[in-house]
Amino acid sequence: MSYNIKYDNVNDTVNNWNFRKEAMVQLILHYGPQFVGMQEVVHNQLEYLDEHLPDFAYIGVGRDDGKQKGEYSPILYNTNAFELIQANTFWLSPTPEKVSKGWDAALERICTYGRFKDIQSGKELYVLNTHFDHVGETARANSVRLILHKIQEINTENLPVVVTGDFNLEPDSEPIQLMQRELTDGQTATQTPFYGPTGTFNGFDQDMVLDRRIDYIFVENLMVRSYLHIDDRMENNKHISDHLPVLAELEIE
Repeated sequence: MSYNIKYDNVNDTVNNWNFRKEAMVQLILHYGPQFVGMQEVVHNQLEYLDEHLPDFAYIGVGRDDGKQKGEYSPILYNTNAFELIQANTFWLSPTPEKVSKGWDAALERICTYGRFKDIQSGKELYVLNTHFDHVGETARANSVRLILHKIQEINTENLPVVVTGDFNLEPDSEPIQLMQRELTDGQTATQTPFYGPTGTFNGFDQDMVLDRRIDYIFVENLMVRSYLHIDDRMENNKHISDHLPVLAELEIE
């Protein structure tokens, strides 16, 4: 699952985190993903999710200081099914190993990744999760190149790879088309027909036509059984976040 959960904006009176958090936990428990790549997660949200999803642990750091400050792009994983082998975070910039802002980006941006082992089968895979800048066009283009380079660098054994993220880019953009050439867009490879609205961004607008796709799950060396954009809402018809979660069922070939 890839899910931008919308950061805890204390000034948001209508779509405040406190009104949404229980529904979000219920959604994750219902769909039961083994991995959730999240975006816009600040530390108190991460603590809440960690406490209320007891089968999950997380990897990741805050982008402002490499510790707990600022937004995380954490990966939650089911500890009953997967064991963490290795984890790291790099910044989407020319100096990825240290806290930094890249190119024309408005903010620091990161990619968190882990190498995981399936406890039952012993098979391993890499999961990467990211959130691209919303302003910098050069930053978004270079972020794709950096992530593809990082995959080449770390994945010397040609293991399966999953990349989740809010890319702040639509499918017709050049950077997304580069991702689609180098990796497999889960939506185009799904064996059962894609299900859900075309888009993933809703802006907390209950009446918006959901046609803006900016959240993705890309894969390598994996079969895509199904691919969904989940438009589940709260009882008052409000959205749980300003993005829809993306859910893919994957199988190691």
